[in-house]
Amino acid sequence: MKNWKKMLVCALACSTLAGVSATTEAAYELNPEVKTATMALKTAAEIGVLKNENPALANLENKDAIVVMTFGTTFKDTRAKTIDATVDAIKAAHPGIKVVTAYTSHIIIDRVKAKEGITFPTPEEALDQLKAEGYTRVAIASLDVIPGMEYDYDKGVYQSYKDKFKKMTLGTPLMYWQGQEGQADDVTETLKALETQFPKQGPDDAVLLMAHGTPQVSNAYYSVIQAKINEMGLKNVYVYTVEGWPSLETILPKLKAAGVKNITLMPFMMVAGDHANNDMAGKDSDSHKSILEAAGYKVTPYIHGIGENQAIQKLYVQRVGDAWEALEK
Repeated sequence: MKNWKKMLVCALACSTLAGVSATTEAAYELNPEVKTATMALKTAAEIGVLKNENPALANLENKDAIVVMTFGTTFKDTRAKTIDATVDAIKAAHPGIKVVTAYTSHIIIDRVKAKEGITFPTPEEALDQLKAEGYTRVAIASLDVIPGMEYDYDKGVYQSYKDKFKKMTLGTPLMYWQGQEGQADDVTETLKALETQFPKQGPDDAVLLMAHGTPQVSNAYYSVIQAKINEMGLKNVYVYTVEGWPSLETILPKLKAAGVKNITLMPFMMVAGDHANNDMAGKDSDSHKSILEAAGYKVTPYIHGIGENQAIQKLYVQRVGDAWEALEK
């Protein structure tokens, strides 16, 4: 059990605005001397699984739902094996509870609708519909990998809708805690799950994990991931990004120094979509596979999103379970 479950930020509950009780399941407690925390201080202390209760709706009957938020994908096959499979695992863990999948990418929603005739709701649309159907308690879950820009979207949705329901929680992404202050080490936990899909490596073999990258400061997570890889003793395993740092160019000197000859390319993303099929493993000369082959390496692409990995799916189910447990408290 994670420590955040035991550490309710009582100071936040004691200083609320507009009659709304806002509490945070967190790894951090405000100093007990703080009696009247400002909104800025309360916001700064919002760490981990978030929970909000609206006293004005306390008498409403409990009617529960889970909203699973994901960026989405236009690649039908990988969606079935990753997003859909993970949501099915979540449903299996919460029988009898309504589970709604919401896409945060409006572009993907439009493209899937045009191509397949399937309409995925935005998180806002999903919550509006749940409200209209009389649901009173909602746990929001995230299929994000790190707490980056997409997770900020999730938090924005939570902040916008939390007072419209009797109770609402927001879970954390796949990797959130890093082992700090007695917390769980989500990064190592995730890498151990990912390691189950690694090929057997010899001294001249390497695995490159292609992550997305972000212009946000959360891009620093990739340094933490690499540090944890090294700490675990995983030889010649490197993480790099498509749209951030480190880039493939950052990794090339390390491959040369390690005497690597054979490389397995893997997406470190929920789905194996456009980035995996084109940027990573495409036939164009600027794909990562082509660049590495031009540098003399033998390259084997592993075109599977991490959502296909059952060990990763179990971790996502745990993250949803954390949000659900906070909802039930």
